[in-house]
Amino acid sequence: MKTFCGRANPTTGSMEWLEEGEDYDYHQEIARSRYADMLHDKDRNVKYYQGIRAAVSRVKERGEKAIVLDIGTGTGLLSMMAASAGADFCYAIEVFKPMANAAVKIVEKNGFSDKIKVINKHSTEVTVGPDGDMQCRANILVTELFDTELIGEGALPTYEHAHKYLVQEGCEAVPHRATVYVQLVESRRMWSWKKLFPIHVEAEDGEKILVPPSEMENCPGVPSVCDIQLNQMPSSDFSTLSDVVTMFSVDFSKPVQSASTYYRVQLEPVKSGKAQIVLSWWDIDMDPSGMINCTMAPYWVKPTSALQWRDHWMQCVYFLPREEPVLQGEKLYLTACRDEYSVWYNLQKAREGENKADEEEHKADVRVESPVCRCRAHLLWNRPRFGELNDQTRTRQYIKSLRKVLKTDSVCLCISDGSLLPVLAHYLGAKQVQCMQPSRIDLYHPPELWQAFFKANHLEDKIKIIEARPELLKPSHLEGKKVSVLVGEPFFMTSLLPWHNLYFWYARTAVSPHLASNVTVLPQSASLHMMIVEFQDLWRIRSPCGTCEGFDVQTMDDMIKNSLNFRESKEAEPHPLWEYPCKSLSDPLEVLTFDFTKTVPQHCLSTEGSVKLLRKGKSHGAVLWMEYHLAADISVSTGLMQLPDEKGNCEWNPHCKQAVYFFSSVIESEIQSDPTAVTYAINFDTKTGEIAMDFKL
Repeated sequence: MKTFCGRANPTTGSMEWLEEGEDYDYHQEIARSRYADMLHDKDRNVKYYQGIRAAVSRVKERGEKAIVLDIGTGTGLLSMMAASAGADFCYAIEVFKPMANAAVKIVEKNGFSDKIKVINKHSTEVTVGPDGDMQCRANILVTELFDTELIGEGALPTYEHAHKYLVQEGCEAVPHRATVYVQLVESRRMWSWKKLFPIHVEAEDGEKILVPPSEMENCPGVPSVCDIQLNQMPSSDFSTLSDVVTMFSVDFSKPVQSASTYYRVQLEPVKSGKAQIVLSWWDIDMDPSGMINCTMAPYWVKPTSALQWRDHWMQCVYFLPREEPVLQGEKLYLTACRDEYSVWYNLQKAREGENKADEEEHKADVRVESPVCRCRAHLLWNRPRFGELNDQTRTRQYIKSLRKVLKTDSVCLCISDGSLLPVLAHYLGAKQVQCMQPSRIDLYHPPELWQAFFKANHLEDKIKIIEARPELLKPSHLEGKKVSVLVGEPFFMTSLLPWHNLYFWYARTAVSPHLASNVTVLPQSASLHMMIVEFQDLWRIRSPCGTCEGFDVQTMDDMIKNSLNFRESKEAEPHPLWEYPCKSLSDPLEVLTFDFTKTVPQHCLSTEGSVKLLRKGKSHGAVLWMEYHLAADISVSTGLMQLPDEKGNCEWNPHCKQAVYFFSSVIESEIQSDPTAVTYAINFDTKTGEIAMDFKL
């Protein structure tokens, strides 16, 4: 059966109906899953195996049969560990049907079909009894239901239900407990992901300062966790204000409560500063004694231990509702509130001469409602976008370019989402400034955020928002004038891959009838760049596993490969490479250019060639990014910020995701007199706005 799927094309902006096979969603799910990453997580797998062996032994020592319940079995790995550790029977639950089918095959291939029953249901639908899915309640509960925030995948309600209906009282649990740790920090870099800082503009009539409206200043933001590879955050980018403290822990061997609650700890800052951020991570003890421990602690917490790289569990950045100045040694209370799926934090200062009764009163003040964005900016801009808007170096490039092209009689039209360029254009002397924000007209109608923004900066009648898509622009929108300067960053919220922002070119083409014959377009052009790289760790997410802790999981490898071949392997995927170090094996290469001074051509743009591998290493794939040429000598890059150093280390734009095309086979390059080359063919289809690429090693 075929399904018609509607989607807005991110590059051309047009609505498309695509015919997809019934397995399309499932293939996407598998192709983009993190199963390979989990199977490559040696530390996790070894610790789970140790914990499972120990739990089975404890049950056997009591003279009981070991009956295991494995919730969210995935490949069946943990159930197979239990069976080989001597468990009498395992019930392996997996709700995702394709995954449950794969688990059945993997269990059979490894010879455990008589010991493991795979149940394709949600654990809350599993029945117990002579005619049920399970003959009896289990006495060992094994799960891996955790995300970076610990509870974001519904671990708490799942455990709560399992203890009530599926496992015996006093059961063994692997993991036995989880503990959440926090540390209070000051970080201008991370704080710039939540707040908009004032922007200084040198104009003809003196310095202008663009300030955010008070609604934005006082907004708590959105509660969703910001999960990142904190091990890639240099220590120079933050300052720790407290020691690491234990925030809360959950004992999985006892009944678990999922209802909203809060935890509070007392803190004394180890140095004075501005408390802005709570960094958080967790560890799990696989056994009651805590001897088998798996931790997500970042590099500065356990500097002596080797760090296990993983992408399925990272670290959390939480933003306090507002910046709090704190003094070394003063008494503070940090409160973690949580619901079933998420956590958020508040910081309070202890009052002078406070006693136990006052502390209880403090507790009564705690509100467990999740924070809500009231200013709408946090719904409009994601965290990297806040960081980008706060990047002063980048802003200066746009100011410098606008200065070159704007005149006192300029009629300026800006096409970009949630952009501050219209304000900059006004400050720099444009006579008339209008803006179109095509991706999310719903968020600008009514445009309260922009009204508040313009009001805070006394610009109410200076900038006009045109609430229409580019193809629906009318002369009346422009008060009958022709546009003399067309600007864009370009940035559109619907963009996932770097070239999706070429939507600006399609919008520029749509508004052509309204442009003056001598119109200036900024940026004047764009180029697509490419480089062959060796990843330090990111390769693991696409690398077959073969065997995991002695179990054959080839079926899973084949399943991922099949889903990738269904469509995804022919495409690049977006990754923020500042979090995923890589080494360049080739020089960066400009492969395509796009001329914004002209309309989008009817014919395809294509290129082919070869790129030499100059360094020794494994070619895991190609990285692609865009550069925008604002004016003759001013460009902004969404990828490399400068040429790689002599060792091939790269510095990537921290506000953008780059495109990664993983090669299906990896080659080791040796540096010989005749270096290896990678040949490429890249085609930009101007009708669909899609880029097809092919690489041969």
